[in-house]
Amino acid sequence: MLNQKEILSTLQMIDQQHLDIRTITMGISLFSCAEVDPAKACRKIYDKICRYAQNLVQVGEDIESEFGIPIVNKRISVTPMALVAAASNTENYVPFAKAMDEAAKTCGVNFIGGYSALVQKGMTRADELLIRSLPEALASTERVCGSVNVGSTKAGINMDAVKLLGHTVKDLAARTAESGGAGCSKLVIFCNAVEDNPFMAGAFHGAGEAEKVINVGVSGPGVVHSAIKQVKGQPFDVLAETIKRTAFRVTRMGQLVAQEAASRLDTPFGIVDLSLAPTPAVGDSVARILEEMGLETCGTHGTTAALALLNDAVKKGGVMASSSVGGLSGAFIPVSEDEGMIAAAESGVLTLDKLEAMTCVCSVGLDMIAVPGDTPASTISAIIADEAAIGMINSKTTAVRLIPAPGKGVGDAVEFGGLFGSAPIMPVHPESSEEFIARGGRIPAPIQSLKN
Repeated sequence: MLNQKEILSTLQMIDQQHLDIRTITMGISLFSCAEVDPAKACRKIYDKICRYAQNLVQVGEDIESEFGIPIVNKRISVTPMALVAAASNTENYVPFAKAMDEAAKTCGVNFIGGYSALVQKGMTRADELLIRSLPEALASTERVCGSVNVGSTKAGINMDAVKLLGHTVKDLAARTAESGGAGCSKLVIFCNAVEDNPFMAGAFHGAGEAEKVINVGVSGPGVVHSAIKQVKGQPFDVLAETIKRTAFRVTRMGQLVAQEAASRLDTPFGIVDLSLAPTPAVGDSVARILEEMGLETCGTHGTTAALALLNDAVKKGGVMASSSVGGLSGAFIPVSEDEGMIAAAESGVLTLDKLEAMTCVCSVGLDMIAVPGDTPASTISAIIADEAAIGMINSKTTAVRLIPAPGKGVGDAVEFGGLFGSAPIMPVHPESSEEFIARGGRIPAPIQSLKN
């Protein structure tokens, strides 16, 4: 039971420290929608999503009002669309994305994820058709998010898919040039993607999941930042324990909301994803947490060690609080969505190479990073390959969400607005990776894949 002091402290977290439920995400299986006739399949997709998620937004708003806990987003994730569309006799997958988009609009959710393909070991015809359709599908829809899993510790890295996705990202940026290439913010390229991630743009409803499920993502960088101010100058074990205790309380709140939402929607409760997902608002930054630990600027020497401590303590606190912690859970470092990361990148202290090093010890990877619009597709593919290699070798989830901003160069910035924030254009190495990417094939799985 919570005592009065803890209740007041939690209220202060919500009121003054940006604590929120970042998302309630309903995962929905669409395997039953597979049809030879693509038009019939699209109708079934729309009908099933609307049938299951018709009350999702209302329930979220009711819980928000009754409990006084902000719930920022209500979202849907579905079975990777390449698996569903494979049964249809068509080479045009864009209508499937549009069916998802219409269902999302009808249900009133912010985003719907799952326009996705899993190609870590090879591409089926359906996988390739979906990947080639991504630029048109994401540019012509409002709420659809896509993802592609190109590697895993068990399978290695599919370099043919990596090569294709370099061109895909460039094409998507060009199709959304009027918004600075913002279409790329809806595409995530993974290694070791998880099946129960509630966060966009990478959410999809995995093949091993139930018919429908409720997953909740909790975020509280401001709460952690406030907590560690109280232990300034104290040893690292005290710092880690403080973060762990704070994460415990945040996860408890997330589990309460998740169970309540699952009950009201008559849907099984899946997981709580405790991720320090920042926003552009001052006081809601992961970078500022690292600086509060004693770094003058995020990106300087010591940043990777500080982030490793933070990520580990968050996970330990979450696991203590709930037996259903899942998703990605840890600290996110999306540049455009974090006020402190933006400032560090603008100062030149935080570079793409340093961000890559930081992804070795945190959740996800190179996220919401704007690069020059004339960056070659092969360089984008090489960046994807580097990040996938980190995930593959370290048996962790890594991802890339790059925006090659059309017409922009180093020294410029691109504005996305809302939670996506703004991003300074970060330099990439000018030296070519063309011959490396042109090899194609598959980078074999590492020796640690042979665990059976």
